[in-house]
Amino acid sequence: MESTFSAQREPLPFFAEKDPSTLEVIYGPGSISQVGEKARKMGDRALLVTDVGLSKAGHAASVHALLKTAGLEVAFYDRSIENPTERSVRKCFEFAKRSRINLIVGLGGGSSMDTAKGCNFLYTNGGRMSDYWGVGRAEKTMLPLLAIPTTAGTGSECQSFALISDDQTHCKMACGDPKALPAVTILDPVLTLSQPAQVTASTGIDALAHALESAVCIKRNESSYRHSQIAFRLIERNLAKVLKDPGDLNARGELLLGASHAGAAIERSMLGAAHSMANPLTARKRIVHGMAVGMALPAVMSYNAIDPAVCEIYADLARSVELVEQGDSDSCAAARLIRRVCEFLDLAGFPGSLAEVGFAKSEVMDLAVEASEQWTAGFNPRSVGPEVFEKIFAQLLDSTTCVLEQPWAK
Repeated sequence: MESTFSAQREPLPFFAEKDPSTLEVIYGPGSISQVGEKARKMGDRALLVTDVGLSKAGHAASVHALLKTAGLEVAFYDRSIENPTERSVRKCFEFAKRSRINLIVGLGGGSSMDTAKGCNFLYTNGGRMSDYWGVGRAEKTMLPLLAIPTTAGTGSECQSFALISDDQTHCKMACGDPKALPAVTILDPVLTLSQPAQVTASTGIDALAHALESAVCIKRNESSYRHSQIAFRLIERNLAKVLKDPGDLNARGELLLGASHAGAAIERSMLGAAHSMANPLTARKRIVHGMAVGMALPAVMSYNAIDPAVCEIYADLARSVELVEQGDSDSCAAARLIRRVCEFLDLAGFPGSLAEVGFAKSEVMDLAVEASEQWTAGFNPRSVGPEVFEKIFAQLLDSTTCVLEQPWAK
């Protein structure tokens, strides 16, 4: 496919400063053609992890053929599920064990990536996923992982974490280790063209939330913030284009870049309260993750913007994409940024309130407690506990559209 897509609009300095692991990022329409060459340098018996949807779309068969042409033996596993659990990851591991692999290829969205990483933990280090809940708990070397995202959303292709749910509690366990970072990531926007419109919307909003939450979390730093800024600029100027014209390959490419930069930002920092709120929403009503995060995001931003330092960061981001004039006050600029997020939610067709997706007032307290127990809550720039979450969830029952001057945010 010929394309006028330019890879020079934004820098792609992903893991130049990452130590000890490094990630090679290959980017551009048609770049999937390099998968065989890259994989052959890492092993000769590959496990290809994907899902049934991508098998039906034909992407899995194409990658499988490219790997075979390069001389690799390929074990094909297309049973990864949305929000992978310990049980589902173990099934993948048991399949991999029978196949005697020395390389893993993850193809798909965040769930396929998480399944591939989870399988890698178990295959190389044994035990169960709960043993790796936290950071740096894998003692043995892990297999090389080649990541191929087909959605512009999670940024998992640039992270060393696998998010795996407990089968009973549905609590998401973040299992991270530098050894789990992909060795190579291929960003080919052509692979994102087959996404259904709602998947494009939910993953795009998720990427936007990653950029905005990583920019202000308490672990933010110069390196992470640089990625957050690049991610936000790319996502802000391209998300609407992709939602209005799904065939815009140039916009899809820049959105894919933005999502990956946001993933790199998370790798170096963390997220915040919007993601803490999303997990119980997904666990209770099976709301798609990106939609759940998006519905919570404006209210969380409104709460966080009371902090002058956070307000300044929001204002700088708003100015960077010319949402406001350079001379406008930080509070006005932050409020405009929050309204911009709400505009994206409207364009994505998300519900306007939690009541619309079946939540009732009687559930608010339980949601608040569950949100406060999520680990990302501890990285929010303003302290959040059950009382704060209760106020925010109660407000979201009626509306997810917020402005800066909310009395409950003070």
